[in-house]
Amino acid sequence: MPLSSPAPRKHLHTRTITYTGFEREDGLWDIEGHMTDCKTYGFDNKWRGEIKAGEPVHEMWVRLTLDDHFVIQDIEAVTDNSPFEMCPAIVSSYKKLVGIRIGAGWRKQIRERVGGVEGCTHITELLYPLGTAAMQTMTPGLMKKAEEAGEDLSRPKRRPPILNTCHAWATTSPAVKEFLPEFYEGED
Repeated sequence: MPLSSPAPRKHLHTRTITYTGFEREDGLWDIEGHMTDCKTYGFDNKWRGEIKAGEPVHEMWVRLTLDDHFVIQDIEAVTDNSPFEMCPAIVSSYKKLVGIRIGAGWRKQIRERVGGVEGCTHITELLYPLGTAAMQTMTPGLMKKAEEAGEDLSRPKRRPPILNTCHAWATTSPAVKEFLPEFYEGED
């Protein structure tokens, strides 16, 4: 375990989130997110009756279909398990995200369209890291497409959006100095 040994404690809750990326045969991309919340104990729920230990209290799915420019062409959201009967009724609101682009302002656009009472906290939170999962899924395939089209990838045409998004991609970092030297701003 990479963390230090914890103080004595009792396990009560587990949230599991997975993101999976796919290249479709029609040239589009699907990025899927799945989230579950499970308790280590059973309890009564007014709508569902008994929720047993290990049974999901929350279980939500979302699929974004994107084009090569990271623009949402379609979205599907599903609530399989929730603590209230009304929860699944909001999933159609996520169609408001069709047409937006993953990039700068991604989280803000989500909050504006499906934040608060316009959406589900859990599905909305599931969407935020989908942008990163999309980048991880699509970038290698897009680079391959560009190479096959004869584009010169040795020199970026414009400032890559990944710059200054984290410590490793800081314009003063050794990684930028090595892989994107034309954008390096550190000391030599």
